[in-house]
Amino acid sequence: MVNYITYISVGFLAGILGGMLGIGGGVILMPFLRFLVGLTPTTAAGTVITAVFFTALGGTIRNYRMKRINFKKILPIIAAGAVMTAISSLFFPNLRGSGKYLDLGVGLVFFIISARMLLEVVFKKPLNQKTGDNSALMGRIGYKIAIGGVAGALPGLLGIGTGAIIVPALIFLMNVPAKIAMSSSLACFALNALISSSFKITQGFVNFNVAIPLSIGTFAGANFGAVINKKFPSKTLKAIFAIIFTYISLKFIISYFGVKI
Repeated sequence: MVNYITYISVGFLAGILGGMLGIGGGVILMPFLRFLVGLTPTTAAGTVITAVFFTALGGTIRNYRMKRINFKKILPIIAAGAVMTAISSLFFPNLRGSGKYLDLGVGLVFFIISARMLLEVVFKKPLNQKTGDNSALMGRIGYKIAIGGVAGALPGLLGIGTGAIIVPALIFLMNVPAKIAMSSSLACFALNALISSSFKITQGFVNFNVAIPLSIGTFAGANFGAVINKKFPSKTLKAIFAIIFTYISLKFIISYFGVKI
């Protein structure tokens, strides 16, 4: 039987990963709750988004202190994402009886992102990415609004982090360095997760017996993950990101057809 210590430990692992890669940690928590704990897709989504809010919060605080986040530059992403998260959250209850489609949606999002990252790892150099720094976040407000809007739908509809969209979008569309992109993603996701989890709590899709210990673990782990991020080369982080997302995406997609891996 899964107990509180297990939940805290898994949350801690998810928090470390989220803090390192700017993805919130849902890539660990979602399959854990779906395939090991056995929560329904909608309850798993609501519980995950509640727990990973603390990953985003903890990672944001740590990265801000390390001067990796410029809130003024990413404000359009945050604002557009917040609006879209609220709108998409209104439609979430309609997915109650469509669990397998929710799993499929999560899997497809993960797979698209992992495929893009794997191409970069295989070619051993960034694709469509020039050397850049924080200045890459200057201007391009239209890009920022589009990125935030698209990413904001994920927490609302699927209960997963915006990092699956924001991290690669900033890297490949705006030439933002990987570590800055990951840090910015966490900052943007913090508000998205707060909005989405608030909706899902009121809609009755959060299991607090699971969410509370997971949240304790994710908040603690996120701070460690942000520190570890500083010690890893960006290329190594991208390789980790790609491998994890590939496996998890295939697990969700195959489960749609009733097959387990």
